[in-house]
Amino acid sequence: MSLLQAAVLAIVQGLTEFLPISSSAHLALIPWLLGWPDQGLVFDIALHFGTLAAVLVYFFRDWVEIVARGFGVARGRDPELEANPRLLWQIALGTLPVVIAGAAFKSSVEHEWRQPWLMGSMLITVGVLMWLGDRLSKREKGLAQISWYDALCIGLAQALALVPGTSRSGITITAGLFCGLRRDAAARFSFLLSTPAVAGAALLAAVELVGAGGIPPGMRSTFLVGVLGSAAVGCLSIGLLLRYLRTHSLLFFVAYRLVFGIIVLALAGLFR
Repeated sequence: MSLLQAAVLAIVQGLTEFLPISSSAHLALIPWLLGWPDQGLVFDIALHFGTLAAVLVYFFRDWVEIVARGFGVARGRDPELEANPRLLWQIALGTLPVVIAGAAFKSSVEHEWRQPWLMGSMLITVGVLMWLGDRLSKREKGLAQISWYDALCIGLAQALALVPGTSRSGITITAGLFCGLRRDAAARFSFLLSTPAVAGAALLAAVELVGAGGIPPGMRSTFLVGVLGSAAVGCLSIGLLLRYLRTHSLLFFVAYRLVFGIIVLALAGLFR
């Protein structure tokens, strides 16, 4: 893998992991269109760590306050986090479905489900659900009003994101809208909820990498580019999306998903 390829894929990961447009579909399609070889396990792990670094850096103060208040310690000044000291345990509840589903369907996620027709179908299906959620939601609730039921529903949606083409942020933001959250609150909870899942995936991948002999000497520079590039672009895309959703709808992302999904399905039919 060249440094250029590593940089391009890191940028793609940083953007598409947090924007509701599916990182798995983009990371599968772009190398295929450009004739690049599969990036392999080592670089996939680099992208996992970059994604984890992005959410930890961007939400570091939030997590300090969430953990502290979860254990009864008054820390920080965010009014919504102060009003919901249960948020740590709601995130824990919402994480359980993806842990269970990930263990049950690990082989299918990594192999059988990585089909262009499935990715294209999920891009379109979740795009339609996103449009419905954006149109029908009352959008009255913030993080302070999230219930245990809301956390579980959004957690179940996150488990569905194991299917390639779904988009973790896309499906969890959509579930948040159906639960009545404001767009920006749904996105913020989505990113907070993703942190334990991404951390777990990164840890399991690191164990697998160590078992395979660690990072090969010839890939250390591309590994670093993958981590730093996806982390930097990820932080930027998180901030942009949260600001965008304070005043805009999800219509742009709905349209993007529909068009991209149709393109993926067309390519799958053309080159099968």
